[in-house]
Amino acid sequence: MTTFFREIKYFFEEIAFAPYDYLRHLELSSWWWANIITWIMLVVLLGFFFYWVKQLVKFSKEGTERVDITAHSFFK
Repeated sequence: MTTFFREIKYFFEEIAFAPYDYLRHLELSSWWWANIITWIMLVVLLGFFFYWVKQLVKFSKEGTERVDITAHSFFK
């Protein structure tokens, strides 16, 4: 059973988290490149946020959104 848990440890330390180890070592030479994944995710999430707000404004102007308290069944 010990071998099983050592294999799990090996998988996560050496294989699954290898890209993060690379980014950790990259940070010593370039902070911007080490955080490129963070910047990409930030741009994607901001894009989703602005799309969501645009849709909220659109449905609010059309008047098709239900705003009464019975719009959801769990409010009854």
